[in-house]
Amino acid sequence: MTLAIQPGLLRGEVTVPPSKSLSHRALIASFLSNGGVVENLAENDDIAATRDCLDGIKTGGVLNCRESGSTMRFLIPLALVFREEAFFIGSGRLLERPMEPYARFFDMRRSEDGFAVRGKLKPGRFPLPGNVSSQFVTGLLFALPLLDGESEITLTSPLESKPYVDLTLQALTAFGVRIDAAPDGWAVPGRQAYRPCRYTVEGDESAAAFWRVANALGSEVTCAGLNPNSIQGDRVMTDIIRDGVRVIDVRECPDLVPALAVLCCFRDGESRIVNAGRLRIKESDRLSAVTLELNRLGARIAELPDGLVIQGVQTLNGGSISSHNDHRIAMALAIAATRCGGAVTIRGAECAGKSYPGFFEDFRALGGLYEYIR
Repeated sequence: MTLAIQPGLLRGEVTVPPSKSLSHRALIASFLSNGGVVENLAENDDIAATRDCLDGIKTGGVLNCRESGSTMRFLIPLALVFREEAFFIGSGRLLERPMEPYARFFDMRRSEDGFAVRGKLKPGRFPLPGNVSSQFVTGLLFALPLLDGESEITLTSPLESKPYVDLTLQALTAFGVRIDAAPDGWAVPGRQAYRPCRYTVEGDESAAAFWRVANALGSEVTCAGLNPNSIQGDRVMTDIIRDGVRVIDVRECPDLVPALAVLCCFRDGESRIVNAGRLRIKESDRLSAVTLELNRLGARIAELPDGLVIQGVQTLNGGSISSHNDHRIAMALAIAATRCGGAVTIRGAECAGKSYPGFFEDFRALGGLYEYIR
């Protein structure tokens, strides 16, 4: 799908979709509780992948994670609680994303089609790097309480994206599972049972970040459905905008980078985004993608190995650009288009459905002007 977006500011109220991160976690915990109820569950491609794979864990067969790294990393350990072996497949860049931290624990073999994992998960000590992805920690935190003995997750390097682990611990507590803090990680008592509960998923701060950047560029959008006491890490976007932060460390909030790049393009002077190297192994190489596409519109972005240096400009131009099949790139470019000097054509805009299927409908309801180009 190609969209041609006309410049123009947005106004009105939007109800942000339920948190994708919390929906993954609540769905898995509910499955393990045999009766928990999840209200306000996100409906997007990634959550559909998790739901289908949970069904597959029960029934056997291939587990298709589509493009969801969370689904694959969360469910590999869990599959080996219930099965002797499992085969995971995916699409897009998913199979290129790092899985090596699990390879030391499981008989894990990569092929062109996916990953074969074998051998029942057993309790023990699990050393993990903290600087690759917190998703490996979450996967083990879900699975280890079900085993017969106590286990320990030990971090071998400082944990990045800690707020995502905090979300996992929050969901586990809600479903009656105990995890104990340890000096370099977590101690996980075994022989636990997930208890059914009624869990309501709060609004997605990652999605709200795009509308917050739109407001910083002159729009007037009110976001409904958010939890003012949320522990979601991407709430920090509010502070970054309010405080005018110029050197933005995204170690704890990497998903904000596409939206932050748009924000920084319209600031006076220089801004820097640092500690963003992991963005190269997302749905796209996000550092390269935002640099290439925003510069095509007239931005002044220099790409570094693990960050961006952005010189502010007064306005961006119109032009034809690509989403790189990356939902966060597509949405960031749409927000940039509201302040461009001419129409912006975004190829592959439908990929926004990976996390926010109604994004462009909400964009139009807020006064955004676009048309489909077949």
